[in-house]
Amino acid sequence: MVLKGYQKRIFMKKTLLLLFFSCLVTGAFSQGCLEAWKKAFEKRGAYTVSDDMHRKVYIHFEDGEDSYCVAGKARVENGKIVSVFLQYEDGTYELMDMKITNLNGQPAGITDGISEEMINEKGDHFYVIFVEKLKPKKKEYKTVGGPGDI
Repeated sequence: MVLKGYQKRIFMKKTLLLLFFSCLVTGAFSQGCLEAWKKAFEKRGAYTVSDDMHRKVYIHFEDGEDSYCVAGKARVENGKIVSVFLQYEDGTYELMDMKITNLNGQPAGITDGISEEMINEKGDHFYVIFVEKLKPKKKEYKTVGGPGDI
C-alpha cells in the first residue's frame, strides 16, 4: 500500500497519539490510583466532605510496591472518618470491622477530598478518596486549525 503525503502525515499523527496515550496509561497504572487522584484534586480542587455516609469512595491500599484501589463507602462524623466499607463485585459491602485510625492513633481527617494515611488493626495502610468531591474541569476554549484542516 502506497500512502500519499497527507496520508503519511495523518498516519504519523495517529501513531504518535497512540504512543503518547499508551505511555500515559502505563504511567498512570504504575503510579497507582492515589497519585492520579491527588493530581486531579490539586489541579481542580475539592468540595467539602460533609458528615454523612459517602457511597462512592475509593480505598487505596499501600502494600509495599503493590498498591491498589477498591470501591467502597465511608461514614464521616465531625469531619473524621469513623467507618469504612469495602465493596464486592456483586455490589454488596463489608464493614472493615476493626479499629481504623490515622498514623497518630486518632480518627483520620480529610484534606482536599482525600483522607490522611490510615491504618487498621491488621496493619493495612490505606487512604480514602472521596471521588464525588472532585470539582469539575474548567471550561476550555475550543481551538481551531488553519485552512489545511478544512
